[in-house]
Amino acid sequence: MRILFIGDIVGKGGRQATRALVPGLLSEYSCDFCVANGENMAGGNGFTKQCILEMEDSGVDVFTGGDHIWDQKDFMTEIDSLPNVLRPANLPDCQPGRGWGVFTARDGSRVAVMSLLGRTFMAAGADCPFATAERLLPEIRQQTPIIVIDFHAEATSEKIALGRYFDGKVSAVVGTHTHVATADQQIFPGGTAFQCDLGMVGARESILGRDIAPVLHRFRTGMPARFTVNERGIRLCGAIVTVSASGRAEGIERVMRDLR
Repeated sequence: MRILFIGDIVGKGGRQATRALVPGLLSEYSCDFCVANGENMAGGNGFTKQCILEMEDSGVDVFTGGDHIWDQKDFMTEIDSLPNVLRPANLPDCQPGRGWGVFTARDGSRVAVMSLLGRTFMAAGADCPFATAERLLPEIRQQTPIIVIDFHAEATSEKIALGRYFDGKVSAVVGTHTHVATADQQIFPGGTAFQCDLGMVGARESILGRDIAPVLHRFRTGMPARFTVNERGIRLCGAIVTVSASGRAEGIERVMRDLR
């Protein structure tokens, strides 16, 4: 089977591009399943239920979260009604939502998706992602051998370390959060597909999806500035992973499409 992974969806423009481009990518690459990081889809910060409902016809099967999961205050009461949204599994158990789930792909296969949050250079108060995944994997493996992880983290070393640690134990580890697609896609020796960061669904002429001028002002002066989202000229970045029925990755390919 083939799984399409989509990087961080940023704002209204990112949502529009996802709806417009994902169906075509699923058809072009004969993909059976799609995972997208959606934690920036609501105005650039967090989720709302309305945004998720708006994406019902997008072709995305599961939306993963990150450090902005609770930026929209109402979402903590909305997430439990949205079975296709995952918050990081290594956030405290007392928080609403769930960190992993098993879903049925278009070809009938069962796919487990886990959302994890990094700790290096992050301020979300997450538990150890290594220990969390190791604790959960035995239960998940009882349901399916096809297991993929979205690791939402800042440090490339932490992402690579997690991918190496779970090599041969999961089908894929893909990184999100930095909004910049990396060129290190590979299959590790144990059969796990890896890419340090998928990139984003956001404006080409931007700084991480935000208008350029206020970000430059902040860096040059050190003074506060409102980082507005650029909703124009959107580019979708992601990857396609081919996985065998045994859960071993057989290929990974970066994808990039512009919304015309």
